[in-house]
Amino acid sequence: MSDIRIDDPADHVRRITLDRPESLNALTFPMYQDLIDIFGMIHYDPAVRVVILTGAGRGFCAGHDIRAGGQPDWVPGHLGKAQRFGAIMGKLGSLPSLMRALPQPVIAAVNGVAAGAGYPLALAADLCIAARSAKFVNAFHNAGTGHEMGLSYMLPRLIGAQRAAELLLTARPVPAEEAAAMGMILRVVDDDALMESALALADSIAVNSPVGIALTKQSMWLNASAASLDAAIEVENRAIFMSQSTEDSAEKRRSFIEKRRPNFKGT
Repeated sequence: MSDIRIDDPADHVRRITLDRPESLNALTFPMYQDLIDIFGMIHYDPAVRVVILTGAGRGFCAGHDIRAGGQPDWVPGHLGKAQRFGAIMGKLGSLPSLMRALPQPVIAAVNGVAAGAGYPLALAADLCIAARSAKFVNAFHNAGTGHEMGLSYMLPRLIGAQRAAELLLTARPVPAEEAAAMGMILRVVDDDALMESALALADSIAVNSPVGIALTKQSMWLNASAASLDAAIEVENRAIFMSQSTEDSAEKRRSFIEKRRPNFKGT
């Protein structure tokens, strides 16, 4: 994992940094597998309550490295073109779903260009904040279409069909300020305040019951496609019952009354 750094910059916060700054953190095939493995480990780590995804240097992620991307070693060499492509895209396309399935909220701290695969990775996060110099570029047209990795699903739900159609059908870059104004991302901050802002946001999440946060995230994404208001409320009601039956939920209530930081134990 030499091209991905992992650290804990604050209590219960796991930071994943794409670390190929010389290529604006363009992704290689080994990096896709590493990210899948990292998300798998985080999923079942109760010590991690919030995840921050960012890039080293001047860029968040410039997409797939077409010059030095390596080989997808999970694909058998004897496969035909269609089968090979399906095996490659099946693995790459799993990343946004894995991020959404994590019980921990994911914050994308976009510190520069988010192009190609970097675009849906940023949007797959539960919360996305961007440096003022950041921009979002649909570079997928260079590979033949204007979408990959769920971009055609996420973008219309974030900004509406008309705006999404423009960005999916063209390669127009979207500056961070415009992305925030149209609701694509949460907010824009000064470049030198990006990580501080991401950590502050993470802390405001981490003070809530971990199981309550996990269930709230799950309900939010499940209810994005709920069949009715009643169905959505039923999902919420079940989550409330599960959360309130835990000791951590009671500890959150006690800490609020006693005006102190909660001490969660995962019980």
